Amino acid sequence: MEIMTMSWKAWLARATVAGGVAMGALAATAVSAQETIKVGILHSLSGTMAISETTLKDVMLMLIDEQNKKGGVLGKKLEAVVVDPASNWPLFAEKARELIAKDKVSAVFGCWTSVSRKSVLPVFKELNSILFYPVQYEGEESERNVFYTGAAPNQQAIPAVDYLMKEEKVERWVLEGTDYVYPRTTNKILEAYLKAKGVKPEDISINYTPFGQSDWQTRVAAIKSFGSAGKKTAVVSTINGDANVPFYKELANQGIKATDIPVVAFSVGEEELAGIDTKPLLGHLAAWNYFQSVDTPDNKAFIAKWREFTKNPKRVTNDPMEAHYIGFNMWVKAVEKAGTVDPDKVIAALPGTKQANLTGGTSEMLPNHHITKPVFIGEIKGDGQFDVVWKTDGLVPGDAWSKELDGSKDLEADWVKLNCGNYNTKTKKCGGA
Repeated sequence: MEIMTMSWKAWLARATVAGGVAMGALAATAVSAQETIKVGILHSLSGTMAISETTLKDVMLMLIDEQNKKGGVLGKKLEAVVVDPASNWPLFAEKARELIAKDKVSAVFGCWTSVSRKSVLPVFKELNSILFYPVQYEGEESERNVFYTGAAPNQQAIPAVDYLMKEEKVERWVLEGTDYVYPRTTNKILEAYLKAKGVKPEDISINYTPFGQSDWQTRVAAIKSFGSAGKKTAVVSTINGDANVPFYKELANQGIKATDIPVVAFSVGEEELAGIDTKPLLGHLAAWNYFQSVDTPDNKAFIAKWREFTKNPKRVTNDPMEAHYIGFNMWVKAVEKAGTVDPDKVIAALPGTKQANLTGGTSEMLPNHHITKPVFIGEIKGDGQFDVVWKTDGLVPGDAWSKELDGSKDLEADWVKLNCGNYNTKTKKCGGA
């Protein structure tokens, strides 16, 4: 062997050079791995929720592409890492772990349903990563590792009920939802709120159906019957995903018009309406914090960029897209402020971060990890868009805990001064006890 014929010094010199080359190669690999900042995208691209979530994946790709054209973040390009949890709630946790532990993403933008968010929470806490959650939800939560850019109940559900009571003179209520945590908790809050407003228990009907429900004939007939008691009746809908398409079709089939029994939806926006004939649904309502039809320069520019990016002049925008727009830009600002993507430093930098929203006004990340948002009520138009019929005067701060529920009304979330998501203002203890 060659080594046997070398002097010890010569062999050591060669080994040192070879080792240096190897170490250099490893260092180059490490540098290469750090050339981009990875951003995780955790949205269902298949299954019952794909109708809603695929668009959110697409808008994240657009936002990342735009930021890279500006030079990226901290002098590095952003790299999107897309996974498909396929509307499978346990798979969300598995894919979240993969993004954080394997792909080493700096933050994750994702989830739609609350059950998917609940599924991933332990992973984000264990691995100390950051989740931006862009969809309206039931509240009753404030986690250190989560930033909630969608609406809390006081930014959607409660204003919608107030509108129906005042403007539509509704006295009888159907709370119709998909059978999982968001509709059940939201309806628990709404039931308590309605009773506090003097609504009798017999004037409240609550019902749940499975994800992907396709046969609505019996339920719509029951709604029609409930609304025939001589009192103005409305449906408050927390139906999620592709079940909305046959639900609205059945309303039209049974001749239920908005003038008879208006439906206000919390999970139906422009994207969902793109798949159905909306003409028979004229006048039915949705409550959101953004509508494509809101006429502002920022919104017009956003819509134009979206259609250019997707190469589709008819592609619509919606509320959770704007929530990702706000959350992503807040994350960029917090990373630049912190000078690092280190989760602890970015989490500390996010409260107080501000971002102009697309409908006018500036949203702010609050110490409870929720944001300030305007509230709009829109009527469905024949073209699948919404005519805004009501809006708040200004932006509404998101409440993590609902004042309507006994177990929540004394709780406060504050990750800046109290460093607690469920501080009990009576017992002065963190943990809600």
